[in-house]
Amino acid sequence: MTPSRPDPEHVAAVTSASLSDAMADRFTHRFHILDLISPVPDRVLFGPAATMQFMPRREDLRDPDVHDFAPVLNDAVGGDGEGAVLVVSSGGCPDAAVAGGKKISRLRGLGMAGILTDARLRDFDEVDELGIAAWCGGETTLADRREAMPFSAGVPVSLESVTVIPGDWIYADAAGAVVIPAAARDEIIAAAVQREREDAAEVQRIAEEYSRRD
Repeated sequence: MTPSRPDPEHVAAVTSASLSDAMADRFTHRFHILDLISPVPDRVLFGPAATMQFMPRREDLRDPDVHDFAPVLNDAVGGDGEGAVLVVSSGGCPDAAVAGGKKISRLRGLGMAGILTDARLRDFDEVDELGIAAWCGGETTLADRREAMPFSAGVPVSLESVTVIPGDWIYADAAGAVVIPAAARDEIIAAAVQREREDAAEVQRIAEEYSRRD
């Protein structure tokens, strides 16, 4: 069953920056991923993580009925992908293409929110048309067939030295991505909302301070 989603108004009121501030007040581990690229940079990604691990290709280990995008994706979502974020680790192959238009169309079919990966994606134009939020290491024309392969699902994965486990909540916008532990989700979002309110009040105070000097 898809986890309940927090108040949409609260989510709309936060950014990766305020979430990062809230996480930094609560945790000491690394939780942020920077320098991501998106076909549609103003499309925010938010939802619980379903994980997929790519690995460098090994012909002697590859079973085409198992180590292919579709079956690994099905394992990752466990039959219910509604609102989930597919988090794909490159497995040390950051220049490999882990998905393109055809594969990402499967995410839309499952009702997923989008994809986050430290690898590359193909077909940015198609991804845009699919209405999927996608954040990645860049675009490429090359397929992954010779370099990397989908290997496992529903396991902890690492992206840019950040650990993501299934069920973590992912937020990504043009400034970066934040990985929020599921148990702390509501606390972190509430703290981020409060931070946004305080910052807005401070900006207003500064504006009024300078307006009095005119």
